[in-house]
Amino acid sequence: MNKKTEIWPNGIPEVGQKAARSRTVTARDIELFTEISGDRNPLHYDDEAARATRFGGIVVQGGVTSAIMNAVVAEDLPGPGTVFLHVNWSFRAPVRPGDTITGEVTVVKVRDDKPITELETRIVLSDGTIVLNGNATCYTMPIRR
Repeated sequence: MNKKTEIWPNGIPEVGQKAARSRTVTARDIELFTEISGDRNPLHYDDEAARATRFGGIVVQGGVTSAIMNAVVAEDLPGPGTVFLHVNWSFRAPVRPGDTITGEVTVVKVRDDKPITELETRIVLSDGTIVLNGNATCYTMPIRR
């Protein structure tokens, strides 16, 4: 982030600016998400049932997959104080326990009258498979520490 303004006290993002964050998804992530959400879909727990589907095995919940985007926007770009106003995401491929995913954002528009950014978003596996793509609109509140 570059120049600070009254609307962007922590610095205004620039169109084309990028950020990424990676993590390895685990079976424990499935369990933790189930505790939060109550999602007990057999696709996430029953190996035999999951193998019989077009996914061919256990998949993690979409909420576990997309959660990395929360970290990217809140920690990296646009940064602390950022929340999603709107997301439009398509889930393209399954994520399995043990997969390493990378959430990526690219700034495509920055408002100068409000701290709002539009981002191109995607999540990829370590082999380059796109598992989620789309866009998001974010609002960044000033955080003074």
